[in-house]
Amino acid sequence: MSRYFDMKVIETSLPGVLLIEMDRYDDERGYFMEIWQEKRYEEAGVDGPFVQDNLSFSLHGVLRGLHFQNPNPQGKLVSVLVGEVFDVAVDIRRGSPTFGKWVGYFLSERNRRQLWVPPGFAHGFCVTGETALFSYKCTNFYCPQDEGVVRWDDPHIGIEWPLEEVSLSKKDAEAPRLEELDSQRLPTFT
Repeated sequence: MSRYFDMKVIETSLPGVLLIEMDRYDDERGYFMEIWQEKRYEEAGVDGPFVQDNLSFSLHGVLRGLHFQNPNPQGKLVSVLVGEVFDVAVDIRRGSPTFGKWVGYFLSERNRRQLWVPPGFAHGFCVTGETALFSYKCTNFYCPQDEGVVRWDDPHIGIEWPLEEVSLSKKDAEAPRLEELDSQRLPTFT
């Protein structure tokens, strides 16, 4: 049986974090894409179930993150519907061999990429296009009491953001460095 849609799954340097390139079918009327199909994504290593979908719209230079949730961590399958972002995942799991390491990729409507950020990782993005309409599927419900944030420019993590000037929320601007967080607030590597 042939599949109408295909996707390319690329393993990153952080085990479990996956870059997914989706097929798009164009014709004179526009295009069509399949952005989620449970069976194919499970086969690729994207573990659901997903219980919440979120959408954010941001202007050029907005940086959101680095956010995480613990306990009750969230896995996130992120996509850009309009515009472009630089999207980042950071391993913050206590005891992980890649603790404090990061990966970052440009996601846009043009390159049709998604990033799978498993539970236990911090996540953030900055808008490199004029605007961005950013979508993410979550494996757990948002719990404000479990929310945590790591400083976006933590020198020990060393993320190479593509913009020199960014616009931050008060929460993100005042976030602690990873080493300043109580280790009990961080997820555990299993």
